[in-house]
Amino acid sequence: MKQPTISDVAAAAGVSVAAVSRVLNDGPVAEATRARVLSAIASLDYRPRTAARELRSQGQSTLGLVLADLSNPFFAQLADRIVWEARARSAQVVLLTTREDATFEDDAIKALLSRRVGGVIATPTAANSPAWSRLGESGTRLVFVDRSVEGVTADVVRIDNESIAFEATARLLSLGHRRIGIVAGPADSSTGRERVEGYRRALHEHGEPFDGALVRYVPFRGEQGGDAVGALLMLADPMTALLIANTAQSTACARRLRLAGVAIPGRLSLIAFGDEPWTELHDPPISVVRQPVAMLASHAVELALREAGEPAEIRVAAELVQRASIIAR
Repeated sequence: MKQPTISDVAAAAGVSVAAVSRVLNDGPVAEATRARVLSAIASLDYRPRTAARELRSQGQSTLGLVLADLSNPFFAQLADRIVWEARARSAQVVLLTTREDATFEDDAIKALLSRRVGGVIATPTAANSPAWSRLGESGTRLVFVDRSVEGVTADVVRIDNESIAFEATARLLSLGHRRIGIVAGPADSSTGRERVEGYRRALHEHGEPFDGALVRYVPFRGEQGGDAVGALLMLADPMTALLIANTAQSTACARRLRLAGVAIPGRLSLIAFGDEPWTELHDPPISVVRQPVAMLASHAVELALREAGEPAEIRVAAELVQRASIIAR
């Protein structure tokens, strides 16, 4: 039998989900409303699992952490920092990975529904919106990091992807580049769409046409970044600069450029998302977008452990670090 959700309680009591949340967390609510909600909880045998209740009853909370791909250095760093931030607040972390696979992600959500976790921090795929919604309706605080899922109510902590992609593209345009390629994440991911939108806006504001042939949407896993770079290098009207806006594909893209004998920055100026050690050791050092992992983790843990409230969206700024891989055209 399907376990009742907080939405079921709200419907039975004739009140909003927010009102049920306030009752569950001893918040301010009219006594008549409180009585209706408590009656609905009893009749439905609803068993809430909120971070606030667990914090009061056990002295600490357990957070679920669902990450897309631990082979991606960005997510590995994010996991390490989230665990550190959680432990600093006397919280434990249960880690699950999905390998960017919608089926694995659905299994992870089901596993978390069966556990007493006070909150869940996740880097979701674009799939499974009904399952994510069920998790949120169960009373579990839901926080998405780096990405969001359309139609799912959750706190969101993300990099201001559109702004930093605009800044990186505008920098290349200011150096005289007009044919700028971009390798982005999947078109169905919020990250991929936002970074391409920033790229497009920079072109528009500098009076340059948008050429779809210069845009490549690539999965986060695998080696397709290299194939995308190969296709861009084959264009009849060649690019003079490249923005690798898919962190997971940066090494695959750089490898293809090296195998193709592309001189950087002589033939091609290059900016990559993700300040990994290899980017500074590369000859020449690669210009990068440095992502604020510590800030993402801190905000995510704070939101996951807070008491019920309206969903929040926090955007943090990334930093463009210019090195020797870009020059004037």
